[in-house]
Amino acid sequence: MFKTLVNKVRSAVGQVPGDAANWREEDYPPQLSSAEAAADMLRAPTALMRLSLAQAQTVVKYMQPRIVPANTIIFQEGDHTDTGFMLLIIHGEVTVETLVVSRKSPETLTVLGPGSLVGEMALFDGAARSATCIATSNVGCAVLTRESLEALTANEPATAAHLMTAIAQRLSERLRHSDEKVRLYSHLVRTMQQEIDALMR
Repeated sequence: MFKTLVNKVRSAVGQVPGDAANWREEDYPPQLSSAEAAADMLRAPTALMRLSLAQAQTVVKYMQPRIVPANTIIFQEGDHTDTGFMLLIIHGEVTVETLVVSRKSPETLTVLGPGSLVGEMALFDGAARSATCIATSNVGCAVLTRESLEALTANEPATAAHLMTAIAQRLSERLRHSDEKVRLYSHLVRTMQQEIDALMR
């Protein structure tokens, strides 16, 4: 799946599969031509704001600029074989969907825009994708593969450690936010049940 996606997006920017990707200004649209801009976005509140600018600049050197065509499924919920990459959205939007047992169509969880990370959870733990992500429009992004992460770890271990810590902290914050939603839902269910019980008396 990811190789197919890479080939599609390389084709979209005029690259032949197998060509080395870098941040050459002449190869990409203005929104993708600046590694400095990508480094700034990597430090956005929706991404990994705990990274310093120098650390973000180092990480971006190991990321590949890509364009994902509109309506492309970036990855599918439940896929445990296509977990070897995450991407940083530079421009465009990505819709995040999940399957709900009681519904025939997927439920949209959120729409992510510039400065957002997609797929960092699976890159971090290698587990199955927790949601389906679809490019709502043409999406300019920077991709970090597991192979690039391993190269970063070998060449820049301190920066790699900060990156992994920042991702872990982001996932922890997301988990706490999910716990708050569960508590709110449980409270709502209890309140509704109490009201129903009162009406039945």
